Amino acid sequence: MDKNWSISLEHEEYENDMDLVIKDSINAIEETSPSCYVNIVTPACFGEPNTYLTLALSDYFGKRIAMKFIDQCGCGGFVLRVWKNS
Repeated sequence: MDKNWSISLEHEEYENDMDLVIKDSINAIEETSPSCYVNIVTPACFGEPNTYLTLALSDYFGKRIAMKFIDQCGCGGFVLRVWKNS
């Protein structure tokens, strides 16, 4: 993706599968072009992504990404912004 974008991983099968949230978050970041970001919207049921997703993404990508927790959406999910450095 050659621009900033968002992906919603907060409904249906994602609400019962944290591993799927992590897997599809990794895939979304891999699809993102360097110097762009993807907003990852995660299910409310897992809580803030800093408690599970940021660690998994850091382990996988290392310094190739930067992350910032944005906020909880009006719909209940949480937004994590991930920039791809390289």
